[in-house]
Amino acid sequence: MNVRHEPDQVYEVLAALDRPCYIVRAGGRVGASGEPPGNGASVLTAAGPMPVARLGSSGFLHHHGVRYPYMAGAMAAGIASEELVIALARAGFLSSFGAAGLGPDRVERALLRLRHDIPGLPFAANLIHSPHLPQLERATVELYLRHQVRCVEASAFVQLTPDMVRYRLAGLHREPSGGIRVENRVIAKVSRSQVAELFLRPAPEAIVRDLLDRGLVSAEQTELARRVPMADDLTVEADSAGHTDRQPLLTALPSMLALRDRIARTAGYPVPVRVGAAGGIGTPQAALAAFNLGAAYIVTGSVNQSCLEAGTSPEVKTLLAAAGHGDYAMAPAADMFEAGAEVQVLRRGTLFPGRARLLHELYRTHRGLDELSVPDRLRLEQKILQRPVAEVWQETADYLARHHPDQLARAEHDQRHRMALIFRWYLGQSSRWAVSGERRRSGDFQVWCGPAMGAFNEWVAGSELSEPAHRRVADVAHHLLRGAAFHSRVAQLRFNGATIPPACASYRLPAAATAERSVPHEEGKAR
Repeated sequence: MNVRHEPDQVYEVLAALDRPCYIVRAGGRVGASGEPPGNGASVLTAAGPMPVARLGSSGFLHHHGVRYPYMAGAMAAGIASEELVIALARAGFLSSFGAAGLGPDRVERALLRLRHDIPGLPFAANLIHSPHLPQLERATVELYLRHQVRCVEASAFVQLTPDMVRYRLAGLHREPSGGIRVENRVIAKVSRSQVAELFLRPAPEAIVRDLLDRGLVSAEQTELARRVPMADDLTVEADSAGHTDRQPLLTALPSMLALRDRIARTAGYPVPVRVGAAGGIGTPQAALAAFNLGAAYIVTGSVNQSCLEAGTSPEVKTLLAAAGHGDYAMAPAADMFEAGAEVQVLRRGTLFPGRARLLHELYRTHRGLDELSVPDRLRLEQKILQRPVAEVWQETADYLARHHPDQLARAEHDQRHRMALIFRWYLGQSSRWAVSGERRRSGDFQVWCGPAMGAFNEWVAGSELSEPAHRRVADVAHHLLRGAAFHSRVAQLRFNGATIPPACASYRLPAAATAERSVPHEEGKAR
């Protein structure tokens, strides 16, 4: 038996997660060992092996064909890029391509590349609810069905749409054994129980009948639809980047789990809907907290945006890597500007939050641009738009004429609506400037981000992961999960009465010189 006493030695025993850990008293001293004690020693407490796959649900792993209970969520406008999805798929993780905000041609190019570069490996693609652009949602579903995309991450839904239901039902088949084969998997991202219930129950019969009448689903699929929920997995989104209800995970996740269990008791599904956690997960301790609350898997977002593979500019990645705990603000959202909806964005290094709030204040207090004072008009054109209002309107009108002529017609008679459209031009362009790294507009970058980014930066300080040039998305995923498993072991030993010295009780990231060799990347198909 090899009993270790020094803090670094004890840490090595604790960090050997594939082996058991014994806290031993021998020769009047307490230490740690990876082996059962021999004569003259006594075990004070012990913990079994703690592989990271045990943290969540084995059902999630088998259902999606991955090795780890971890998902990288879809960041819109291709920020969750093909490169990011490919890197994570090859390492055994599930990742969702950020299709929201992209046109069908761009999404199709991404699907073709994913099929070519990671054939047979699992991935997801985002399907965002588009109430103002139903034709875009429909075109996206058509693409996913044509290219046999077998998993979508459904987000921003406030009600189920025929296109969402069609995707789900198109993958239903009766097996020879009499069971149901569900080929099209749905991971629904929700923050409210009313929306969660829609995905926890079967598709609404009225929508199913309409799809059947239009020949978009078969009679067999219509029958099977009554026996399966709309989603395989439900991601509870707590305080997060971009659109967020800013709910605490500590209350939101248990509430959703209780809702799932109430519905499951009466629904009789052969496999219960799994519930995962997203929002605020940027450290191993946060990941472990989510698992301890009952999460079947965790979903990360902000921290991936600062990685090499993310489809955003190097300038944005540098800003993100410097963000602290409080460097975030709420700002008006481009897609629901008139309603006053907000998104959570980075505040440090950009003037966007303040400028966006000013635009909404002007919209709230004026009936049109003609009512603006001279100073407000000058500030709008010189500081925010940095172009004459007439020029911005002409560009906006040209776009509306091609894509939304009804909006253009309304703006011709409604000056307040025209003002909103001009302000929304700035809000929409600001996120594009950030993605492309438009240096001339760096002060107007809109970067969707939440406090998890600051927590992550604090955790990785002093390691090679502190530099954006060395942040690889699979490394981040591995270390978050491995760190969570490590802290789970430490917590188990402490709950059993052991005193773990602070010097060896926190997961250690590799030093800069060895960080690139620290995490083995397993290539090939995940299980």
